Formats: sequence, C-alpha cells, structure tokens
Amino acid sequence: MPVPRTPARRRPLPATLLALLVLGACGQPPELREPPAGTTGPRPSASATPSNATPTASAPADASAPAVPPAPIVPAPAPAATPCRGAPSGGRIVALLRGSAGVLPRNVRATVREGPLCAEGWHYTVLAVVGHEELQVVTRGRSDTPVLVTAGTDVCGVEVRATAPPGIRTLACDGLPGA
Repeated sequence: MPVPRTPARRRPLPATLLALLVLGACGQPPELREPPAGTTGPRPSASATPSNATPTASAPADASAPAVPPAPIVPAPAPAATPCRGAPSGGRIVALLRGSAGVLPRNVRATVREGPLCAEGWHYTVLAVVGHEELQVVTRGRSDTPVLVTAGTDVCGVEVRATAPPGIRTLACDGLPGA
C-alpha cells in the first residue's frame, strides 16, 4: 500500500530572501583582498591614516643630500619675575603684613631675604622671620599700595596657580631658583 505523502513545509519568501542577503554580504574585507592586477603599492591596512586625518605631502628624497631631522620646537620661555624697580619695597611689604593684613606681630623681627620680585602687577617676597620659618608673600596691585594675596610657608594656592603670571607662579609654586 502506498504511503501517503505529507505536503512539504514551505518557508515564506521574504524570510528566505533576507537570509540569502545576509549570507551573501559576508566575504573578505576590502583591506584583506588582493589588489587588482596591474596596480602597485602597499596593500591597505587597518592602521592606515584615519579618514579624518589630513594627509601630508612629502618631498621626494634626494639621494645625494644627507637626511636632516627637523629642528625641535622650543617653547618661548615664560616671562620671569624681575626685581621691582623701587616699589613696592621690602619695607612696604613688611608694613602691609604688620598692619591691615595682621600676619606679623609688631614684636617679631622680619627681614627681606629675597625680593620683592615683580611680574605683571604681582609681587613675590621672601622674609626671614626670627624664631620662625621663612615667610613667602604674594601681593598684587599698584606698587605703592600692594594688596595681600597670600602669605605663609606654602603660597601656591588656587588664586596663585590660576591667575598669577608665570614668573610669580614659578617662584610661589616651584621655589626660588638655586634655593
């Protein structure tokens, strides 16, 4: 007796086409394919110049000229703090600390060890204070009426780091040259 045949299960046409398209898209990536015959040059690689990079042109090398490396780029030195021309004087800085700033008591002897050094309206002074550690002082403003920014054994605070000119910032945050 013949066995009855059951109808074959059919896949829907869109699903079959989609599977063929996905499988057909697979293949060897372009950077791994051999270049067409007749072309020369290196094969592209994954480490080639990024698409957003600007290509640079290079001049053909002259076999008779020796290769000379490019000169290094040296940044311009930052403006240095220089001795103030008369104002503010060391005495004026000490008077500020004894007076309105209230940093130094009147009975403590203090002498100027370094400075005042000036840069762009800022001043840096180091005082030797008898019986205490040396005192660094940063002021700013007009030379005849300086305003205290900070004073202490470590004057590299936020205001000095953020707004002081490079010469003052170097002295206050990196110390005195040769000290």
